[in-house]
Amino acid sequence: MAGILEGSTAPSSTHGGYPRGKRSSLLYPRRVSQREVQLPPPPWRGAVRSTKGTGPRWEPGPSCGSHQLPARPPQVPTSSPVVTHEGETLPWEQTALAGIPSPPGEGHHTPLVAAPAAGRRQGRKAAGLAPSPLPGARVERGAAVTARALALQPPAFGFLFDIDGVLVRGSQVIPAARDAFRALSDGDGQLRVPVVFLTNAGNCLRKAKAEELSHALGLQVSPEQVILSHSPLRLFSEFHHKCVLVAGQGPVEENARNLGFKHVVTIEALRKAFPLLDMVDQSRRPKELPPPTTDFPTIEGVILFGEPVRWETSLQLIIDVLLSNGNPGAELEDIPYPHLPVLACNMDLLWMAEAKMPRFGHGTFLLCLENIYKKVTGRELKYEALIGKPSTVTYRYAEYLIKQQAEKQGWKAPIRRLYAIGDNPMSDIYGANLYNSYLKSAQQNQVEAAVKRSPVAASAQTEDQPEQREDCNISMESCESILVCTGVYRHNAEAPGNPEECVTETVFHGHRDFCFDPSLVEASYVVQDVHDAVQLAFKKENWS
Repeated sequence: MAGILEGSTAPSSTHGGYPRGKRSSLLYPRRVSQREVQLPPPPWRGAVRSTKGTGPRWEPGPSCGSHQLPARPPQVPTSSPVVTHEGETLPWEQTALAGIPSPPGEGHHTPLVAAPAAGRRQGRKAAGLAPSPLPGARVERGAAVTARALALQPPAFGFLFDIDGVLVRGSQVIPAARDAFRALSDGDGQLRVPVVFLTNAGNCLRKAKAEELSHALGLQVSPEQVILSHSPLRLFSEFHHKCVLVAGQGPVEENARNLGFKHVVTIEALRKAFPLLDMVDQSRRPKELPPPTTDFPTIEGVILFGEPVRWETSLQLIIDVLLSNGNPGAELEDIPYPHLPVLACNMDLLWMAEAKMPRFGHGTFLLCLENIYKKVTGRELKYEALIGKPSTVTYRYAEYLIKQQAEKQGWKAPIRRLYAIGDNPMSDIYGANLYNSYLKSAQQNQVEAAVKRSPVAASAQTEDQPEQREDCNISMESCESILVCTGVYRHNAEAPGNPEECVTETVFHGHRDFCFDPSLVEASYVVQDVHDAVQLAFKKENWS
């Protein structure tokens, strides 16, 4: 996997310091480039913006006509998977991506050869397809044959669903979500297509989130179908035996142990051991001077699971741990740099609940932490890993679970395409487009590796080819992004008066360590809700 990432072109990063203009869309991120256009007003349920051909256009849905948009040349994102604020590829991306095994048999294809009729019928049965008719049997014609074939055809695609703003708003289910999953299920309530729920939420257990989704959608969702923002942390085994401080809310300690971490210290445990560190809330200050703590373990890393409840306490204690090199009870001497490893999950600045406006997310807490650390030390806070959408490692993990799910269902056809449905351009759409760019880069490396392995190039083989050969089993072709208008994104947001100035008039809501590329926040398609998104994917896949 490292061979693929090294072959990518890394764009320069901007520290998130994107130029500001006279006006800004502060609450609702929008597509931003000189090609931005005013979206048509409702009613437009089912309309989708397609980027195929020479320019985007609105394709008609169940209840709307088409709207021709100005043509523009197609643009292919060229960004590398993830870069640091210094423009370097993150080493943990390479390690984590390489740590995800490929499903058995991926990348190996059996050549098609002529076989006896009986063998062909058994082969079709093993592949999950309808058997070919026996001699003398009545053959159905026309639409009946097409419908029956599509019903028995194993899927070659899967769905990645965001949750908040797509399926639910806080505790309320979005009506279109149940319609979407009725279309995805068969008569027995079983999913006909592999599905993974990909959310940046992290203050709960996978099992609890699966039960919540089962109740909301009216079908059985297993924990293996749920990826929380911190789920890929199980790949970072080099930290599992270190003593780590965990911050967030909910069952953070249980989450950490379930992910493989053996020595866990919570913010609350640290505050009780060193009560003099937490001084903002005067009611929690100790009335008497406590005895010194002597047997507290040295902290070797910090894991940020999600936004905490008492921000001032978490910010103070995390900074104390970083400045003291893991010994917050000691006197401050020289400030260590580089500081202790910091792993952060969920970079969303905003998220959508029942309120009319978006709410602060964990990305806002990270922004506070980064700025406090820089103000105190004069140096940048650096992350050992950034996990959750839009991180590439999260989508690679989702792809692995999609293929694993298809294998358990006995669907023999390889999964070739993913449809990622979300409401937040800066996490859902950015992440899906970033992963699509990664897949295209991987395919290019696969072609180049095949050329190097050819007999003509045998004499020119190099030592790094075994690493490239490991990456040649990538079979996923694309990850299409579909933006819905039921959450953070609003299709009726005011467009800038002068399209040439729209780039400088938009606030970048992404994380500091992700460079801003306008093409990556442009969804492949824009639809009204998740039901329309599913119907769009069915139409593209010729699926019913």
